[in-house]
Amino acid sequence: MAEATSRCHCSVPYCSSNKRRQPYLSFHAFPSCKYDRKKWVHVIRRDESLTFNILRGSTYVCSRHFIEADYTAATGRKRLRKGAVPSRFHWNNWGDSSRLTVYDGGVDRRGLDPSQNGDIVPEVPPKAGADHDYAVAPLPGAQDAAAARIQELEAEVRRLETELGQLKINQSLSQFQRFCASDEDIRFYTSFPSEKVFLAFWKAIEPSASMMVYWSLAQKKGHTAGMEASQSHQRSLPLIDEFFLYCCHVSAGLKEKMLADIFKISLSTVSRVIITWANYLYLIFGSLPVWMSRKQVNSTMPEKFR
Repeated sequence: MAEATSRCHCSVPYCSSNKRRQPYLSFHAFPSCKYDRKKWVHVIRRDESLTFNILRGSTYVCSRHFIEADYTAATGRKRLRKGAVPSRFHWNNWGDSSRLTVYDGGVDRRGLDPSQNGDIVPEVPPKAGADHDYAVAPLPGAQDAAAARIQELEAEVRRLETELGQLKINQSLSQFQRFCASDEDIRFYTSFPSEKVFLAFWKAIEPSASMMVYWSLAQKKGHTAGMEASQSHQRSLPLIDEFFLYCCHVSAGLKEKMLADIFKISLSTVSRVIITWANYLYLIFGSLPVWMSRKQVNSTMPEKFR
């Protein structure tokens, strides 16, 4: 079973022996007997797995792990006896049975026999505590305090949910709906006499206003290119809020900086919206006749001027 190849390495943990560095050692392959091989694997504290495969010609145990009685020289050559098992390892002090560990009960570390020493108090195992804190009964009043705290937290959650819902409603409303809650608000911000008149005018101009191109975009790309770009242009405000912003500036006299803060847009966007709507409304109202026709003048003219 001994092997003299220079590629031999010991498979025992904590042992770095190999034939090249220790040519005086002999290396023994694992037994072919399945039962004996399992005994070797067990005593060297290894498990056959993907990281440790016993292969013939490459898996060995060096002679450092065997005692002299494991060998026989009956044939004139020193060989392992049949059934020999390695017994000298790093974790058992290389088989030195004379050195007892602290776990040996016969003799303590001072070399005294516990049965003959009356001064030594036997070690009492520590008292086992509760496995979990929930095995202990809660303090008096703790459950009532916890229930009160839970009710407070639930009330806080309901309050926050209500505030969140109100914020979502406010965000879904247009600025026109927020500021113009009555006809008085309509007259102040837009100079329209009532909400009914304002909405009637808005329905009249909405179809053409939806095709409107921002003034700056039309200046950069020209009118034709601007019409094509208007389909994909994203507005900062709903269209009705743009018209409401223009009315606030013209009718209520609100400054552009204030409008930027109210509508939460940049100052340049406010300026662009005002210029765009001014040009658009000029085109709309410019097509309407300002003066009465001759027939209307004659019909309403006082008799003295006829």
